[in-house]
Amino acid sequence: MDHELERLSKDIGDWLAARGHVLATAESCTGGWIAEVVTATSGSSGWFDRGWITYSNEAKQAMLGVQAATLATHGAVSEAVVREMAEGALAASAASHAIAVSGVAGPTGGTPEKPVGTVWIAWAERGGTTRAESHRFDGDREAVRRQTVIRALATLIA
Repeated sequence: MDHELERLSKDIGDWLAARGHVLATAESCTGGWIAEVVTATSGSSGWFDRGWITYSNEAKQAMLGVQAATLATHGAVSEAVVREMAEGALAASAASHAIAVSGVAGPTGGTPEKPVGTVWIAWAERGGTTRAESHRFDGDREAVRRQTVIRALATLIA
């Protein structure tokens, strides 16, 4: 793991541990990369509960409770879906915070409405709010996924 991701993982762990908080992740386009980054830090078992890789729509529904109607209406890469993913991760875990991501990492799969690089990220807090934002990241598949990981984690503690 590179130094930027290593530093970010340590900062996330320090932030969560200092507050007695625990994180869960619900990932689609990043394929578990967010969970990999946070669990690379020694002691992460004290502040990371679990993660889901829900690449298919069926997995999003079965594992996180994303509604079929939400997927049909908005598509997997949407604010509504990542919000349901994050809230579903909280409901199915002991976490106090959840991060969810879904996007088009490329090089295929883009549309005029959702071009390659389009990513939605949501952050949910138990007993609090769920917020989401859309990004259009540049670069190849790895670059889009890496930028998603960095933004998802950095924004959690911003």
